[in-house]
Amino acid sequence: MRLTAENLACQRGGRVVFRRLSFEVQAGEALVVTGPNGAGKSSLLRQIAGLVEIAEGRLALAGGDAERSLPEQAHYVGHLDALKPAMSVRETAEFWSDFLDGDEGDIGHALERLDLAGLTALPVAYLSAGQRRRLALSRLLLAPRPLWLLDEPSVALDRASLARLTALMEAHLAEGGIIVAATHQELGLASARPLVLGPQRAAAEAPA
Repeated sequence: MRLTAENLACQRGGRVVFRRLSFEVQAGEALVVTGPNGAGKSSLLRQIAGLVEIAEGRLALAGGDAERSLPEQAHYVGHLDALKPAMSVRETAEFWSDFLDGDEGDIGHALERLDLAGLTALPVAYLSAGQRRRLALSRLLLAPRPLWLLDEPSVALDRASLARLTALMEAHLAEGGIIVAATHQELGLASARPLVLGPQRAAAEAPA
């Protein structure tokens, strides 16, 4: 499996955010996107997820499910957790499992791996910022997707939770998955390659 971007361009509000952006990410690899605020990190992830229009260029996922589009084969976890305060931890996991066509039998395992098993009855409103982030990340385990798109995944996580997230990402890569993560922090991934975006250049390229 291979994710490829060719001469990609993004335009938001009449402003060119980036252009002539090309990269290739193979199965088992992570692409870590860095750069200052406004450089287009989140926009790039949202383009791959099908949430932002591609102004120029092309995105493709080779070797995936031919019956599904690229966005349908991706998990996108944005910098906002997208949780309903009144729903419990368990209800939230059940909702995402049903929405993503996951296996309900995986819910307990997913919550346990993210250290949420003891909080299943607690409403989201009572969770700490780190617990909410871990609950948002549980979507990655509730239904299999080969491509993970993670926008600032380590926000609000303490050291133990970050180590837990790194272990989940390493396991996904070991199984042949692909990760594209936008971050300001070190994620500790052994197989990660950098892609630096910045306003100082209109074109950027990550070597394959």
